Amino acid sequence: QVQLVESGGGLVQAGGSLRLSCAASGSIFNAMGWYRQAPGKQRELVATITRGGSTNYADSVKGRFTISRDNAKNTVNLQMNSLKPEDTAVYYCNVENLATMPMLLHWGKGILVTVSS
Repeated sequence: QVQLVESGGGLVQAGGSLRLSCAASGSIFNAMGWYRQAPGKQRELVATITRGGSTNYADSVKGRFTISRDNAKNTVNLQMNSLKPEDTAVYYCNVENLATMPMLLHWGKGILVTVSS
């Protein structure tokens, strides 16, 4: 059974930094990533990283956020710098289960990030 445990959210002032971590267990994973959902808005992609290390970022976070992963530990991290109030959202870890065909997507429960102005 796949489990995702997210950590690292919280309250930070604009311009500050936070680091989100997601520990996945129960399978082997292809792409891993982070999505976010702000109040009243749809869930959107923040960043993804493939097993080989290729990354993809939303335009709104390019240059400020960095995604990384440790394949041996099945963890994915999101370093968020220069945070803005508009980054306030619930952030969700997402992974592709490589052991299933087609690859199933799994979601974490979400972690709140609040950026005050």
